[in-house]
Amino acid sequence: MVIPMTKVKICGFTNSENARDAAIAGVDAIGLVFYDKSPRNVDIQKAREIVAALPPFINRVGLFVNANPSFIDEVLCEVPLDTLQFHGDEEVVDCTQYQMPFIKSLRVTSKTNLDQIAEHFSDASALLLDSYNPNSYGGTGEIFDWSLARVKINLPIILAGGLNSENVSEAISQVNPYAVDASSGVESSPGMKDIDKILAFIQSVRS
Repeated sequence: MVIPMTKVKICGFTNSENARDAAIAGVDAIGLVFYDKSPRNVDIQKAREIVAALPPFINRVGLFVNANPSFIDEVLCEVPLDTLQFHGDEEVVDCTQYQMPFIKSLRVTSKTNLDQIAEHFSDASALLLDSYNPNSYGGTGEIFDWSLARVKINLPIILAGGLNSENVSEAISQVNPYAVDASSGVESSPGMKDIDKILAFIQSVRS
Protein backbone atom coordinates (compact mmCIF):
# COMPACT_ATOMS: atom_id res chain seq x y z
CA MET A 1 0.00 0.00 0.00
CA VAL A 2 1.34 3.41 -1.02
CA ILE A 3 1.01 6.06 1.69
CA PRO A 4 0.28 9.45 0.04
CA MET A 5 2.64 12.30 0.83
CA THR A 6 0.99 15.43 2.17
CA LYS A 7 1.50 18.38 -0.17
CA VAL A 8 2.76 21.73 1.09
CA LYS A 9 1.40 25.09 -0.03
CA ILE A 10 2.85 28.34 1.29
CA CYS A 11 0.74 31.42 0.69
CA GLY A 12 1.34 35.16 0.64
CA PHE A 13 4.70 35.75 -1.06
CA THR A 14 5.64 39.30 -1.96
CA ASN A 15 9.26 38.82 -3.07
CA SER A 16 10.50 36.82 -6.08
CA GLU A 17 13.77 35.63 -4.54
CA ASN A 18 11.95 34.59 -1.37
CA ALA A 19 9.43 32.58 -3.40
CA ARG A 20 12.15 30.90 -5.46
CA ASP A 21 14.07 29.91 -2.31
CA ALA A 22 10.89 28.42 -0.86
CA ALA A 23 10.22 26.43 -4.01
CA ILE A 24 13.74 25.06 -4.05
CA ALA A 25 13.35 24.16 -0.36
CA GLY A 26 10.57 21.77 -1.35
CA VAL A 27 7.28 23.69 -1.37
CA ASP A 28 4.74 22.22 -3.81
CA ALA A 29 2.60 25.32 -4.36
CA ILE A 30 3.16 29.06 -4.08
CA GLY A 31 0.22 31.32 -3.23
CA LEU A 32 -0.09 34.92 -4.40
CA VAL A 33 -2.66 37.16 -2.72
CA PHE A 34 -4.61 39.54 -4.96
CA TYR A 35 -6.59 41.23 -2.19
CA ASP A 36 -5.82 44.83 -1.37
CA LYS A 37 -6.90 44.56 2.26
CA SER A 38 -4.23 41.95 2.96
CA PRO A 39 -0.70 42.88 4.11
CA ARG A 40 0.46 40.20 1.65
CA ASN A 41 -1.27 41.75 -1.35
CA VAL A 42 0.71 41.86 -4.61
CA ASP A 43 0.03 43.86 -7.74
CA ILE A 44 0.17 42.35 -11.20
CA GLN A 45 3.74 43.45 -11.93
CA LYS A 46 5.07 41.99 -8.69
CA ALA A 47 3.14 38.77 -9.28
CA ARG A 48 4.69 38.43 -12.72
CA GLU A 49 8.16 38.83 -11.24
CA ILE A 50 7.48 36.18 -8.60
CA VAL A 51 6.06 33.66 -11.06
CA ALA A 52 8.93 34.22 -13.51
CA ALA A 53 11.45 33.40 -10.76
CA LEU A 54 9.94 30.02 -9.89
CA PRO A 55 11.56 26.74 -10.99
CA PRO A 56 9.53 24.11 -12.91
CA PHE A 57 6.81 21.90 -11.42
CA ILE A 58 5.58 24.45 -8.84
CA ASN A 59 1.84 25.08 -8.76
CA ARG A 60 1.14 28.81 -8.96
CA VAL A 61 -2.01 29.74 -7.06
CA GLY A 62 -3.78 33.09 -7.22
CA LEU A 63 -5.93 33.96 -4.19
CA PHE A 64 -8.94 36.26 -4.60
CA VAL A 65 -11.55 37.51 -2.13
CA ASN A 66 -14.91 38.54 -3.62
CA ALA A 67 -13.02 40.00 -6.56
CA ASN A 68 -14.59 41.65 -9.59
CA PRO A 69 -14.44 39.22 -12.55
CA SER A 70 -12.84 41.91 -14.70
CA PHE A 71 -9.96 42.13 -12.23
CA ILE A 72 -9.46 38.37 -12.23
CA ASP A 73 -9.52 38.40 -16.04
CA GLU A 74 -6.87 41.13 -16.02
CA VAL A 75 -4.65 39.10 -13.68
CA LEU A 76 -5.05 35.96 -15.79
CA CYS A 77 -4.07 37.86 -18.94
CA GLU A 78 -0.82 38.99 -17.31
CA VAL A 79 0.14 36.31 -14.77
CA PRO A 80 0.46 32.60 -15.72
CA LEU A 81 -1.41 30.97 -12.85
CA ASP A 82 -2.21 27.26 -12.56
CA THR A 83 -4.95 27.36 -9.94
CA LEU A 84 -7.42 29.93 -8.60
CA GLN A 85 -8.26 30.12 -4.90
CA PHE A 86 -11.51 31.79 -3.91
CA HIS A 87 -11.28 32.87 -0.30
CA GLY A 88 -14.42 34.94 0.06
CA ASP A 89 -18.16 34.39 -0.27
CA GLU A 90 -18.07 33.33 -3.92
CA GLU A 91 -20.76 31.07 -5.35
CA VAL A 92 -20.18 28.20 -7.78
CA VAL A 93 -20.73 30.33 -10.89
CA ASP A 94 -18.14 32.84 -9.66
CA CYS A 95 -15.54 30.08 -9.42
CA THR A 96 -16.24 28.09 -12.58
CA GLN A 97 -16.51 30.87 -15.16
CA TYR A 98 -12.74 30.99 -15.77
CA GLN A 99 -12.49 27.38 -16.92
CA MET A 100 -9.56 26.76 -14.59
CA PRO A 101 -8.86 24.47 -11.64
CA PHE A 102 -9.98 26.18 -8.45
CA ILE A 103 -9.86 25.78 -4.68
CA LYS A 104 -12.80 26.96 -2.58
CA SER A 105 -11.80 28.20 0.86
CA LEU A 106 -14.06 27.95 3.89
CA ARG A 107 -13.86 29.54 7.31
CA VAL A 108 -14.92 26.62 9.45
CA THR A 109 -17.21 26.73 12.48
CA SER A 110 -19.17 24.05 14.29
CA LYS A 111 -22.12 24.94 12.05
CA THR A 112 -20.25 24.36 8.77
CA ASN A 113 -21.77 21.49 6.80
CA LEU A 114 -18.78 20.22 4.84
CA ASP A 115 -20.71 17.38 3.19
CA GLN A 116 -23.24 19.81 1.78
CA ILE A 117 -20.61 22.35 0.69
CA ALA A 118 -18.47 19.67 -0.99
CA GLU A 119 -21.50 18.54 -2.97
CA HIS A 120 -22.37 22.13 -3.88
CA PHE A 121 -18.79 22.85 -5.03
CA SER A 122 -18.27 19.47 -6.65
CA ASP A 123 -16.39 21.09 -9.56
CA ALA A 124 -13.66 22.35 -7.20
CA SER A 125 -10.22 20.76 -7.18
CA ALA A 126 -10.21 20.90 -3.37
CA LEU A 127 -11.73 22.56 -0.32
CA LEU A 128 -9.39 24.63 1.84
CA LEU A 129 -10.44 24.69 5.49
CA ASP A 130 -9.37 27.77 7.43
CA SER A 131 -10.12 29.37 10.79
CA TYR A 132 -13.16 31.56 11.16
CA ASN A 133 -12.58 35.19 12.02
CA PRO A 134 -15.43 37.66 11.44
CA ASN A 135 -12.96 40.43 10.59
CA SER A 136 -10.62 38.56 8.27
CA TYR A 137 -10.59 36.23 5.28
CA GLY A 138 -7.48 34.33 6.40
CA GLY A 139 -3.88 34.88 7.38
CA THR A 140 -4.80 35.36 11.03
CA GLY A 141 -2.45 32.76 12.49
CA GLU A 142 -5.37 31.22 14.38
CA ILE A 143 -6.08 27.48 14.46
CA PHE A 144 -9.53 25.92 14.62
CA ASP A 145 -10.93 22.71 16.05
CA TRP A 146 -9.39 20.10 13.75
CA SER A 147 -12.02 17.55 14.69
CA LEU A 148 -14.39 19.60 12.49
CA ALA A 149 -12.20 18.71 9.50
CA ARG A 150 -12.27 14.95 10.08
CA VAL A 151 -14.85 14.21 7.42
CA LYS A 152 -15.06 11.95 4.41
CA ILE A 153 -16.02 13.98 1.38
CA ASN A 154 -15.45 13.57 -2.35
CA LEU A 155 -12.98 16.46 -2.56
CA PRO A 156 -9.38 16.67 -1.33
CA ILE A 157 -8.98 18.70 1.84
CA ILE A 158 -6.32 21.39 2.24
CA LEU A 159 -5.87 22.24 5.91
CA ALA A 160 -4.96 25.82 6.86
CA GLY A 161 -5.24 28.12 9.85
CA GLY A 162 -2.33 28.88 12.15
CA LEU A 163 -0.16 25.98 11.03
CA ASN A 164 3.55 25.99 11.84
CA SER A 165 6.36 23.50 12.32
CA GLU A 166 5.31 22.82 15.92
CA ASN A 167 1.69 21.86 15.26
CA VAL A 168 1.46 20.66 11.65
CA SER A 169 2.46 17.07 12.41
CA GLU A 170 -0.35 16.74 14.95
CA ALA A 171 -2.77 18.43 12.54
CA ILE A 172 -1.93 15.91 9.83
CA SER A 173 -2.29 12.97 12.20
CA GLN A 174 -5.77 14.16 13.17
CA VAL A 175 -7.13 15.22 9.78
CA ASN A 176 -5.03 13.35 7.18
CA PRO A 177 -5.46 16.15 4.63
CA TYR A 178 -4.34 16.05 1.01
CA ALA A 179 -2.28 19.20 1.65
CA VAL A 180 -1.46 21.78 4.30
CA ASP A 181 -1.27 25.53 3.77
CA ALA A 182 0.80 27.95 5.87
CA SER A 183 1.35 31.68 5.75
CA SER A 184 2.00 33.63 8.95
CA GLY A 185 3.40 30.54 10.68
CA VAL A 186 6.47 30.52 8.42
CA GLU A 187 7.10 34.27 8.20
CA SER A 188 9.68 36.69 9.50
CA SER A 189 7.25 39.54 8.69
CA PRO A 190 3.98 39.74 6.71
CA GLY A 191 4.77 38.71 3.15
CA MET A 192 8.37 37.68 3.83
CA LYS A 193 8.86 34.00 4.51
CA ASP A 194 11.59 32.60 6.74
CA ILE A 195 13.25 29.78 4.78
CA ASP A 196 14.48 28.08 7.95
CA LYS A 197 10.89 28.02 9.22
CA ILE A 198 9.74 26.61 5.89
CA LEU A 199 12.37 23.88 6.03
CA ALA A 200 11.31 23.01 9.57
CA PHE A 201 7.67 23.03 8.47
CA ILE A 202 8.37 20.66 5.56
CA GLN A 203 10.37 18.37 7.82
CA SER A 204 7.45 18.19 10.26
CA VAL A 205 5.04 17.46 7.40
CA ARG A 206 7.24 14.68 6.00
CA SER A 207 7.67 13.10 9.42
